[in-house]
Amino acid sequence: MPADLRARRRYTAAVLGERAAPEPTAAEDPDPVVRGVITDVSRHVVCVATSQGEERFLLDAATTLWCGREADRSALRVGDDALVRCRAGRWVAERIWLRIARVTGVIAARSGDTLEVDTGHTGGRRPVVIPYRSSGRIGVRHPVLEPGYLFDAIGVWEDGVVEAAVPATTQPPLAVWDAAPREVPAQAGNRVQGAVSWYDPAADAPEQAGLRGAAYPALDRDGDCGPECDRVRSCLPLPLLSLGTTVALRNECAEAAAVLPVLACASAAAHFCDSCADCGPGEQGRVAQLTLPSFVALGGRPEAGCFNATLTVGW
Repeated sequence: MPADLRARRRYTAAVLGERAAPEPTAAEDPDPVVRGVITDVSRHVVCVATSQGEERFLLDAATTLWCGREADRSALRVGDDALVRCRAGRWVAERIWLRIARVTGVIAARSGDTLEVDTGHTGGRRPVVIPYRSSGRIGVRHPVLEPGYLFDAIGVWEDGVVEAAVPATTQPPLAVWDAAPREVPAQAGNRVQGAVSWYDPAADAPEQAGLRGAAYPALDRDGDCGPECDRVRSCLPLPLLSLGTTVALRNECAEAAAVLPVLACASAAAHFCDSCADCGPGEQGRVAQLTLPSFVALGGRPEAGCFNATLTVGW
């Protein structure tokens, strides 16, 4: 958590009390989620360079890999980005995601099999290629791939470009400007249920590959969201928050919970009124986007794209 946001949290806690801004949950010791670059691969060991130095992880018969699809060990390549979820302490790799990427937002332009997606005012526009082998699956969940329509897909980095592999959720065949006005239910208490997705701050800032926290769809427009804010009205009764606020999130699919700091604006997430079906249908709308390591640490499967969650503010 950046120093300026830590100072904000301390100030909020001093003024409103610790219940309004609790300390973020510390990572487990040893941390079961590791992010880094592969430096060496052998039959039973993969070496990963992390911010803490090089680490070695055993590969056993139960280790699985994902690289746009389920993969075997031949997919492990020196120089690739790797996210490792460990078991047996921090020695054995349970699952490894290779070069994983995600693009979420509103399609701004299309040229053949390449889309340009507006990911929100803090993320800008990002190109994404839909290869032929993925076009069928993407088309089922995203029936219209034209400017003005929502797009959310998970894929892999290939030569500096994101190649979409699987759609994250189902999107309506309506442009965002044709959607009916949203009737948002009144906020009931300090808890909101909805979907939690993920984003990867390392896509723009590699030094943030291991960052833990959340981006939030309803930052104060006149403050932290900024004058260029393109945030729309969410379909959930989300309270206005500020950067540095801490929120409690409970993964209802994995019965895991953590207190996480709000690190960034997730304005694009407010466009999405979809539901997460990873462990049964949940409430429509997204309550937060977690950084990729935080999403995995809270029990999420990045290739699934989301989990159902309860967000609590100031309990």
